[in-house]
Amino acid sequence: MAHPKRRQSKTRTRKRRTHDALTPANVATCPTTGQPHLFHRAHWHEGKLYYKGKVVMEKAEA
Repeated sequence: MAHPKRRQSKTRTRKRRTHDALTPANVATCPTTGQPHLFHRAHWHEGKLYYKGKVVMEKAEA
């Protein structure tokens, strides 16, 4: 199995990894509210937390 002869610096490693951030994030649309959100993430809409189109939590009224 191949092993590196010298350790790569943090700068060199980070330079290589920066290009992955250039691709835009995938955005889904909630079937219930129609709001755009990131895939596999819950999102707030009108005081309610939605995940997979279902209400998961409601904001507590003060």
